[in-house]
Amino acid sequence: MANLLGVVLFALFILVSVSLHEAGHMLTAKAFGMKVTRYFVGFGPTLWSFRRGETEYGVKGIPLGGFCKIVGMTPQDDDVEPGDEPRAMWRYPVWKRTIVMSAGSITHFALALSALWIMAVAVGLPNPKFPSTEKEFLAEPAVVALAPCVVVENASRPCQAGDPASPAAQAQLRDGDRITSVNGRPVSSWGQMLDVVRATPPGKATVDYVRDGAAASTTVDLAAVQRPPLGNPKGTTSAVSAMGVALRPSTPQLIEYGPVGAVGATADFTGNMAVQTAHAMQRIPQKVPALWSAITGGERDMDTPISVVGASRLGGEFVANDAWYGFFMLFVSLNFFIGVFNLLPLLPLDGGHIAISWFERVRSWLYARIGRADPGRVDYLKLMPITYAVILIGGVFTLLTVTADVVNPITLFPR
Repeated sequence: MANLLGVVLFALFILVSVSLHEAGHMLTAKAFGMKVTRYFVGFGPTLWSFRRGETEYGVKGIPLGGFCKIVGMTPQDDDVEPGDEPRAMWRYPVWKRTIVMSAGSITHFALALSALWIMAVAVGLPNPKFPSTEKEFLAEPAVVALAPCVVVENASRPCQAGDPASPAAQAQLRDGDRITSVNGRPVSSWGQMLDVVRATPPGKATVDYVRDGAAASTTVDLAAVQRPPLGNPKGTTSAVSAMGVALRPSTPQLIEYGPVGAVGATADFTGNMAVQTAHAMQRIPQKVPALWSAITGGERDMDTPISVVGASRLGGEFVANDAWYGFFMLFVSLNFFIGVFNLLPLLPLDGGHIAISWFERVRSWLYARIGRADPGRVDYLKLMPITYAVILIGGVFTLLTVTADVVNPITLFPR
């Protein structure tokens, strides 16, 4: 039930985001005097609507987005009634059209930044110094956090009835103890400790540690488990020893900020997110074969793109596991990605309309400088084959990601 609630809640958040996106277009267009005839949430048959002034507002039956109808978006539009010609969008200065067309993405950015600022003040943002790679984790000091049990097989799952208790807990080790040696072999990092423990036969072993600055020693009855080699999680498993502890990083994972400090922290985090988003978009073509493999029975790559369906399923997992921080961080990431993607200079995206507007403006300026007549507006009809190609590619890719998210979804929590 909690999972279903999370799925519905995240889908609702996405619907609200998209509705606000269209509201951004509508409000800026109205502010400049452009004529907006319709603003609807959803697609398909109309469930409910009302008219206020010259605009019809309403809700449609398929809650998969929304739309805003601005009269005369292109010179070829035939929706301009007699007397409304001066209010057609294409007749307005290019800077006004740019603001209207970018208002949707700006709304997504505003949602993401607002959520990040609130998180920075309330619970904190990820610490940039927190280890993020396996190499960095293995280099951390061997400070431990007790695990409730030892999972004997090579599996990432919660403890279950019948799992052996943590040997370290039975030996009276505590969270925060720093291991210094095992059977007389000194260790200074988490990676060294794992190497030494795994190389020690199961059974009793002397463990030296430091607690609150004082050195101490205890005997730990190491458990026998199956694990792959370090650095190769997909390698062949073998019988090794385990102490029943997890790494306790020396740096905090989150840093809380005051209202003023949160502004700078939000800006820094957003900058990093922009770089990651750019890299992710560059890798999309490379991930298509991995998506097809996931659909046809292969293992789902955690780094493959996801659809709104996949994002909603992950939202459900976060709620079911009481991981609300991940839920809202996913909301932030998705809004930021949609905002960036929508500004790509491709029709029918908003970025395509913006690119054409500025192309027209620059071309007119150049022709005026060389004494030639203004070539006028771009004929959108001639661009329709390119537009249809973009729609087709986007539709196929969307179908591919949705199918993968249904038949072989990404999961972040063990089941």
